[in-house]
Amino acid sequence: MQHRTKHEPSSALLEVALDPREALMAEAGAMVARSPSLRTEVRLNAGRGAGFFGRLKALFIALLRKFAGGETFFVNHISAPEGGWVWLAPPLSGRVKHVALRGETMLFSAGSYLASAGDIDVKVRWGGLRGVLAREGIFFIEASGVGDLWITSYGAIEELSCDGSLVVDGGHLVGFDASLALKIRSPGGGLTGLVLSGEGVVCELTGRGRVLIQSRSAGALVGWLAPLLPP
Repeated sequence: MQHRTKHEPSSALLEVALDPREALMAEAGAMVARSPSLRTEVRLNAGRGAGFFGRLKALFIALLRKFAGGETFFVNHISAPEGGWVWLAPPLSGRVKHVALRGETMLFSAGSYLASAGDIDVKVRWGGLRGVLAREGIFFIEASGVGDLWITSYGAIEELSCDGSLVVDGGHLVGFDASLALKIRSPGGGLTGLVLSGEGVVCELTGRGRVLIQSRSAGALVGWLAPLLPP
């Protein structure tokens, strides 16, 4: 699918051109502008082939996240009967990265997903306590299949290759191949390191695959702003 990213590095705007009968899935609220020929339909992000219970589970998660002040996990299905264009933008200042999936599966932190096209299945995956401790949230976004995927970050996105083991601060982890195992561990230095290093716990990824990290942490920004806000 034809696309380009403008106004990087800090104010990224994704422009996608759709040929007749092409379609695009985009995070709810990401659209900036579009041609009038496009059609938009709101859908629940339950994943393809999800049955009744799968959709019920996705709806429960969506409502839970909505009342918790997070993402709703609803997406916009944008179709082009006659062709057209759409502009998409992330909520935070930073980059938009194009990821080409060729049959593999990747996991992304909640908030990283912007849009996808092609034969890609995007759904919510339970992260549990591991995700909370890693500061990734209770849920991950799982993307698999063949097609185009666009993700966002707070700051720049850097791709690393994990061949054995890699340690990443959870607040900077954007995504990783599902073939990698994720464990939570202390940054080192015993209890003193855990309390005084400023890192809390860190993520250790093991195996072989790619890892995407962001140069800034939204959690660190919140921690910096909190003392400056009035009570």
